[in-house]
Amino acid sequence: MNLDHYDKAILNALQENGRLTNQEIADQIGLSPSACLRRFKALEESGVIVGYRALLDAKKLGLDLMALIHISMDKHTQERFNQFENAVRALPNVLECLLLTGQTADYQLKVVVKDLEAYQDLLLNHVTQIEGVSGVHTSFVLRKVIDKSAVPIN
Repeated sequence: MNLDHYDKAILNALQENGRLTNQEIADQIGLSPSACLRRFKALEESGVIVGYRALLDAKKLGLDLMALIHISMDKHTQERFNQFENAVRALPNVLECLLLTGQTADYQLKVVVKDLEAYQDLLLNHVTQIEGVSGVHTSFVLRKVIDKSAVPIN
């Protein structure tokens, strides 16, 4: 999709505050509400805008420990990868799952848990029980230096 400066302004405004009304966005970027709404709907229909969600503070919900888990698989087959990916989708503590290249690990999971005991339970009773997991290496996050979900729009 070829984005002009109005489309980019709409996307930047929504990334900053997803609760803005069409009227507020139109006022902010200098378009009429009807023109803004047409562009907004086109961005949704094209798939540039994929959804809306609230950002929650994990610590305030008692999830004080974040970890990055690097997973190695025993076989590099599509079937094995599909099994693993379906299994981790079912784990509510997994925030992100990335298939990697150029590393000794095949996957990286970003997880949040209450404490080390909850992490041990997640690791031993769930992650390592997934068929094909042959190695696990964990790093615990000490501090978030950058924490954003907005993507740059050029």
